[in-house]
Amino acid sequence: MKPHAAPPGMHATEFVIFVAAVMAVNALGVDLMLPALADIGRDLAIDQANHRQWVVTAYVLGFGVGQLLYGPLADRYGRKPVLVATLIGFVGASVFAAASATFAALLGARVLQGLMSASTRVIAVAVVRDNASGRAMARTMSVAQMIFFLVPILAPTIGQGLLVIGPWRFVFYALGGFAGLVLIWTLTRLPETLPVERRTAISLANLSSSYRLTLTNRYSLGYALAASLTFGGIIAFVSSAQQVFVDEFGAGDRFTVLFAICAGAMGVASFMNSRLVERLGTRLISQTAVLALIVLSVLHLSVVWMGWETLASYMVFQSLSMTCIGLCGSNFGAMAMEPVGRIAGTASSVQGFITSVGAVLVGSAIGQSYAGTTLPLTIGYLAIGVAAFVIVYVVEEGQLFRARLA
Repeated sequence: MKPHAAPPGMHATEFVIFVAAVMAVNALGVDLMLPALADIGRDLAIDQANHRQWVVTAYVLGFGVGQLLYGPLADRYGRKPVLVATLIGFVGASVFAAASATFAALLGARVLQGLMSASTRVIAVAVVRDNASGRAMARTMSVAQMIFFLVPILAPTIGQGLLVIGPWRFVFYALGGFAGLVLIWTLTRLPETLPVERRTAISLANLSSSYRLTLTNRYSLGYALAASLTFGGIIAFVSSAQQVFVDEFGAGDRFTVLFAICAGAMGVASFMNSRLVERLGTRLISQTAVLALIVLSVLHLSVVWMGWETLASYMVFQSLSMTCIGLCGSNFGAMAMEPVGRIAGTASSVQGFITSVGAVLVGSAIGQSYAGTTLPLTIGYLAIGVAAFVIVYVVEEGQLFRARLA
């Protein structure tokens, strides 16, 4: 098995773990406070239960918009300075969130957290692309995401533990503390991966050229759109998970364990992908996963429609669906980046904007439709699978399951 690429001065294993830790800043920003949503709702007088979902979606919205900024900055000034500055900003935003006295203030802090953490996605993809491409990049990202997916498994349990020792505000202090640790790691261990000779000046002409290349290449745009759909499925699940497990199925304290099982399915999928992608290729794996998601959604919809839905059936179908989504994510990202490697920073930011903002729209539409049953989620996942398959079919001009790029 080929070793993972790594920048000079970092062992390959440390590099993969570092990339996962950078990505985990964002994952914790989404998942750590899930057990606290009910407490936040009571403390800040949130009238409707579905409105609590905005604590998640406001963050992801800021995350999506912020990515447009960091790609050009990372291509001009390098990866490390941008990451350092935004990690500092994330720590400050976390303190602001912890001190929020109103729901509006908290949402503002969440948007700011998302704006700051947006760099973690851009920089993570860019530093990996600086050192690898194609299937090698997909494999490195898969292993990083495998570690990264441990965060959603553990985050709600950690969040629940924080609530035992203090109010919901402790969750945001913990977020700031973790980001501070990643900041120290960045300052002491990460070398700059973008050579000076490859840096591009920030100008309207350069940005227009980079945006045009990213948005007109059918692989870059198409797979970014497909990724936005599957990411939207994750947002829909995460934002409504507390309501589904606790309110609908009465899971109570079992919520964190049940959530971890579903989230863990994505980690298993990333582990499988890291072992198979070099041999089978990104297209065969991801396109098969999309078809499987469609089939699973049709079966799940039938179960819900017939009134046979139980906690056990939901867990089975949701875990399998998350497995399919996990097999799509890193592969879609690698295929989107393949033709735009020479502008990896800007391309990553544009694709990240498309993916995140699209995911907010998709995830919010599904999550806000929650009305006491899993029917909206099931229909939403079917729509995601069909739409993603159509996009991939168009991008590949009907030639599915074949290697098209080096």
